Amino acid sequence: MNLPELIAPIADDMKAVDAVIRARLDSEVVLIRTIGDYIVGAGGKRMRPALLLIMAKALGYQGTNHHLLAAVVEFIHTATLLHDDVVDESDLRRGRSTANAVFGNAASVLVGDYLYSRSFEMMVESNSMPAMSVLSAATTVIAEGEVLQLLNVHDPDVSMERYLQVVRYKTAKLFEAATEVGAIVGGATTAQQAAAAAYGRHIGTAFQLIDDVLDYSGDADALGKNVGDDLREGKPTLPLIRVMEVGSAAQKQLIQDAIRTGEADFSAVARAIQDTEALDYTRVAATAEAELAREALQGLPISVHQESLLEFCSFAIERDR
Repeated sequence: MNLPELIAPIADDMKAVDAVIRARLDSEVVLIRTIGDYIVGAGGKRMRPALLLIMAKALGYQGTNHHLLAAVVEFIHTATLLHDDVVDESDLRRGRSTANAVFGNAASVLVGDYLYSRSFEMMVESNSMPAMSVLSAATTVIAEGEVLQLLNVHDPDVSMERYLQVVRYKTAKLFEAATEVGAIVGGATTAQQAAAAAYGRHIGTAFQLIDDVLDYSGDADALGKNVGDDLREGKPTLPLIRVMEVGSAAQKQLIQDAIRTGEADFSAVARAIQDTEALDYTRVAATAEAELAREALQGLPISVHQESLLEFCSFAIERDR
């Protein structure tokens, strides 16, 4: 099942969230509007807000406050992307030039700050202290993850544990916050709220691990970014760490040099990844995370929305972009 089919049961809710996003990006400052329109026009999966909406619906929510909070989640995510692209000096995302490539680093950082500020304003407007607590704590953890990733760049000694900590902080945390907030909005019990958070955490981890796979197996047109970018940026991802764990001395040296310098014979790196079955290893790890996400849903009522959440587990590991 593809993403449009997955979110079909909440299509009207997603349109409402897009309307909130566009309305809240409005500003008297022309550059903010311009960059806001540019990044919204770039599309994106909108997975995090979709998961928040579906989780709320799975628990029987009938109101509209989840639209506002889903937009908050998307603003936080977009702010992190704007900042990430500046830090990584990226020039391509989702098949388009990044905002920093078009408008400059300073503008991208400042509009990212604007989105963070706007998201907190909207959190207050939601009038849900539990949701605000979850989302505000998540932004702190995400920032910590960004700093941890920065410390790992060009470091070939990064362990599996250190890398997975970055994944949980930087990527999985916002998935976790989205699904937990969806549960809060839906009036979840304490146990259901914890289960919803676990679901998001495991889905987010699976999602990132498959991104690691796609960075070495996909094509640039499908991924909307340059294949091998993580390697060029000196980022030690799970396939590379796996090669260093089980590869030959020459393969280990190749990967260590590539991470340290950001330069390597990409075909040689790809062969080392293939020879050590590092992509299969990473897919197995992602599949295990998706299975933990499935298990977390057992306490939710059976419904079309619960089925959508289950289908997301498959989508997270079977997608090609």
